[in-house]
Amino acid sequence: MTTTPSHDSIRAVLWRGDRLRLLDQRRLPFVEDYLDCTTPAEVAQAIRDLVVRGAPAIGIAAAWGVVLAARRGSDALAEALPMLRAARPTAVNLMWALDRMQRAIAAGADALALESEAQAIQDEDLAANRHMGELGAALLGDGVGVLTHCNTGSLATAGFGTALGVVRAGVSSGRITQVFAGETRPWLQGARLTMWELVRDGIPATLISDSAAAHLMASGKVQWVIVGADRIAANGDTANKIGTYQLAIVARHHGAKVMVVAPWSTVDLETPTGADIEIELRDPAELLSHAGQRTVVDGAVAWNPVFDVTPASLIDAIVTERGVVSSPATSGMRHLA
Repeated sequence: MTTTPSHDSIRAVLWRGDRLRLLDQRRLPFVEDYLDCTTPAEVAQAIRDLVVRGAPAIGIAAAWGVVLAARRGSDALAEALPMLRAARPTAVNLMWALDRMQRAIAAGADALALESEAQAIQDEDLAANRHMGELGAALLGDGVGVLTHCNTGSLATAGFGTALGVVRAGVSSGRITQVFAGETRPWLQGARLTMWELVRDGIPATLISDSAAAHLMASGKVQWVIVGADRIAANGDTANKIGTYQLAIVARHHGAKVMVVAPWSTVDLETPTGADIEIELRDPAELLSHAGQRTVVDGAVAWNPVFDVTPASLIDAIVTERGVVSSPATSGMRHLA
């Protein structure tokens, strides 16, 4: 299976020898601007502020933050590691990448060796995404419609994408005939980022409001819901962008299937079930305003969890670069370890 070069044109995390350059995803789709980070503190702030987002991309950025710290000496390293680890609590890729960098440090790696390790993390993620695209596309069947949620493409990874990588591979192979993207409130990652990627890469797609998903699936136009993940528990329960759980429920009701696509670094075998996953709560102001302008009456309060957990029983397949787990509720994830 091949993917046309036009379907893989975006790189959001770029190492520039003495700095980390990040495509500022807060300003897309209308402004393509890059933010340069020269200190680990700036990398941590960029992760917290959603300059860089998506579980694999967060881990990659954090690894480069360790490199920046190493260039400043052992004291800077000791300070940077916990600071980077605390930047976002739910995405396990962040912890995985930092643990990998910490093992290299414990083995005596200097700044140059740590740079090689960070580059390996980034290169391995891109290769994993392309392989997962092939594995996931092979599950689809022919002439299918797919719905995706949030942004799981090149912006969220080293390139190509996880769930959006399956979409790219499926479109290239002719298996996917219709692509739908939910807007993904409150940050509109689907509307702002996924649609930008798909249009940029020449993949026809239709945007829907989040609340239109059930009506769309009732029409029979969607055979697969394809999403990414921020953490997958040992039993296959999956934390992903808020709204994923309800899509899985609706898909089951209407006979559509659910595919989760994520690198093995997203699987947390130390977390037994989804009930053990910490769900990040962000500032309620993100729901009370849009683009800096308040949209809700003064005095209103809001609750803003940014992830939910989809039970493994509602997931038909989990795709990693190590292989596919069908019906994860019956087998869990440990046999791929």
